[in-house]
Amino acid sequence: MKTTLFAAALALVGTGAVAEPAKYVLDSSHSQILFSYNHIGFSTTWGMFSGFAGDITYDAADPAASAVSVSMPVKSMFTGWEARSGHFMSPDFFDATDDEVVSFTSTGIEVTGDNTAVITGDLSLNGVTKSVALDAVLNKAGTHPMANKAWLGFNATTTLKRSDYGLGAFAPAVGDEVAVQISIEASAAE
Repeated sequence: MKTTLFAAALALVGTGAVAEPAKYVLDSSHSQILFSYNHIGFSTTWGMFSGFAGDITYDAADPAASAVSVSMPVKSMFTGWEARSGHFMSPDFFDATDDEVVSFTSTGIEVTGDNTAVITGDLSLNGVTKSVALDAVLNKAGTHPMANKAWLGFNATTTLKRSDYGLGAFAPAVGDEVAVQISIEASAAE
């Protein structure tokens, strides 16, 4: 990852000098945070969050020194069925207020390959904060052809336990493990 990221940084700045860490902001229109869980063994149920915001401090010369921070309103959750979304906002689960958010702030990055890393951070969800690890892949670092500015793209995955965050209603019939898939784009901050 260090070699790939270093080369990308040189291409972005167009000089032989090493780029300083750069700030990027999430492009919410091209980013998704999806989750899925087992529903009583009959199906896998999917949902997603929208309306999120965040930024990345990207250090191409030393990727382990990079950082990420993301937050999204709990009530931005979309499950594809209004009654289920409403149930998730009930006292059985989130009992969320309009201003309640889910947030993630990285605490460390371990580079594991040419374009992979494990991003460890604090996930705050439903009033509980726990450390989680995201298996991340750098999809691309380069110039966005339409925006004509520096752009990053990452995918990441993790698995959470609902019960760790006080959301374990109906477990184990409804799966306690929730698979999370993240795909984000971020543009260089102005």
